[in-house]
Amino acid sequence: MTNPTQSDPEQTQNWKLTLAYDGTDFHGWQVQPGERTIQGELQSALGRIVGETPLPQGSGRTDAGVHALAQVASFALRARIPPANLIRALNRTLPQSIRVIGAEFVPSTFHARHSALAKTYEYRVLPIEPASAQICPPFLSRYVCPYSWRIDLDRLQRAAAKFLGEHDFASFAASDLDFTTRRQESVEAASTPAESDLADQWVVVTDMESTPAPRGNFINRPQLRSTIRTIYSSSWHQHTTENLDLLVYRVRGNGFLHHMVRNLVGTMLEVARGYRLADDIPAILSARDRSLAGPTAPALGLFLHSVEYPD
Repeated sequence: MTNPTQSDPEQTQNWKLTLAYDGTDFHGWQVQPGERTIQGELQSALGRIVGETPLPQGSGRTDAGVHALAQVASFALRARIPPANLIRALNRTLPQSIRVIGAEFVPSTFHARHSALAKTYEYRVLPIEPASAQICPPFLSRYVCPYSWRIDLDRLQRAAAKFLGEHDFASFAASDLDFTTRRQESVEAASTPAESDLADQWVVVTDMESTPAPRGNFINRPQLRSTIRTIYSSSWHQHTTENLDLLVYRVRGNGFLHHMVRNLVGTMLEVARGYRLADDIPAILSARDRSLAGPTAPALGLFLHSVEYPD
């Protein structure tokens, strides 16, 4: 690739950034009027550093309260600055809850969302039912979902396996009501009743989760978006941290619908406590009816783990 320092000063250079962030205090990735967002903070920081304000394109939109271990963003700049210098400058300028962990020049054809091959999400659950004797400590409360029903791990694994392969996930996508209310403030969303008898277990949050944008003229016509996705891996495992036993769901796929991961988790946890059977899941998928699946799990336990691109 041509050395950018020798390029035409009017020519832009395409960038790829990798970011980690604590999403608790932000209204998701996407810029929203009057709200703090990850995309907005990054755009503002670029403006202060290089005097340019491109709108960084993310690999996907994360909901209010959702975290990222390796979100990817792309944008073009005319300014000539070495990647290491840009990382240092951004991390001095951005809030400490957002860190840039990688920066590189990429071809002009690279786009953080359209070029992605696969994404992996993690969802972290802390069982706090009386038998576990676990208490969620304050320093962990922003990053796990406390769950007070007894959880059967074998049932969770059987349920997770039902999502492998290509399926129509319309039953696990946000309903129309979710789309019309997704820009409400988190305070309003937190007062929304839960979608099942788990009302005292969940806080329903209705902001935008990662959704691959459609191509061409369909960008503002969500009714034309395909709800078919392929899941390459789907499993739960136990993880111990600070003497606490967590249950972590990891799912890798070629794309995810709005609220899809959180709806999968809400459904699987109902299986884990015996409220429904893992064998019910194929019928739920076939029905393409959101009302048949479980509740939307809270945003705070969800992490965008990684995004994969062609070499």
